[in-house]
Amino acid sequence: MTSTERIHSDHTLIKHLGNWTDAGHFEIKARHGSTVLDLRSPDLPDDIDIHLDLDRAMVKLLVADNTAIDHWNLSWTARGRIKDSGAASTGDKAGRRIRLSGSATNSEIRVHRGGIALLSAMFSRAYLQDLRHVHRTGGVPTIDDPTRTRELQS
Repeated sequence: MTSTERIHSDHTLIKHLGNWTDAGHFEIKARHGSTVLDLRSPDLPDDIDIHLDLDRAMVKLLVADNTAIDHWNLSWTARGRIKDSGAASTGDKAGRRIRLSGSATNSEIRVHRGGIALLSAMFSRAYLQDLRHVHRTGGVPTIDDPTRTRELQS
């Protein structure tokens, strides 16, 4: 059984970028806050479940191009929507599947794919810290492309 990551954002911004977990289940509780999750890591399972409890919050998911987002079990109260920068095309090989469930009140879920996900990760303080660390110690940055660490280990 895969582990569960619990994320709580109350009037704050929380970002998890790069290879930060190998969990397959996430519980996100956010109230007037923002949460950014990088789900592009090759260490993550192909089926990911995210249970949401949102109240005037925003959740941004950084995913690969061929990731399918299933939000059938997500209930909306008041206003809110899912903004997807481009749905997964059916011509691509089967990729990761993310299932969203729970409730969202006056909230928004943004899905950034491919190049937009890359830019979202690059315009962060964590990426600048990663660049500084790489400059001092050598190697390549991994925040912008989490698959890079696996390529170097091979």
